[in-house]
Amino acid sequence: MRHGKKINHLGRTAPHRKAMLSNMACSLIEHKRINTTVAKAKALRVYVEPLLTKAKEDTTHNRRTVFSYLQSKEAVTELFRTVAPKIAERNGGYTRIIKTGFRLGDAADMAMIELVDFNEIYNPNEAEKKTTRRSRRSTSAPKAEAVAVEATEAKVEETPAETSAEEKTEE
Repeated sequence: MRHGKKINHLGRTAPHRKAMLSNMACSLIEHKRINTTVAKAKALRVYVEPLLTKAKEDTTHNRRTVFSYLQSKEAVTELFRTVAPKIAERNGGYTRIIKTGFRLGDAADMAMIELVDFNEIYNPNEAEKKTTRRSRRSTSAPKAEAVAVEATEAKVEETPAETSAEEKTEE
């Protein structure tokens, strides 16, 4: 019986599983999305989300802790430089698992795991922000230009030098 044993062993020994999850986490951080089986994606989510939480605070201790899990300087640098600033406002749930069907060879249930903040197509909040910003700029820009043009025309028509010259010629 396996009561209380929550880790999915994925049919591998402990060092093989650790190496596989480390490599998958490095690939996920580098490419922002990877395709794998559903079981591996769920195991990877449990493995990588605490690392993403640690990356929010850039300290030497956190960098060394994350490096002990990933064993890749490039992945740690990418995580702390590009990924961490984007996920700084998020309180968890950094990854998304989308089921993509079945593999042809053995009919394994496949999925795509991705970092939520790096998907511009599927992220509805980002699209709303962009449309509202664009509409504000497009409506305010012509009005501001029209007001500026009218103000300059009014200043050109009534300059003090011209009015004083006209008064002198009339007298």
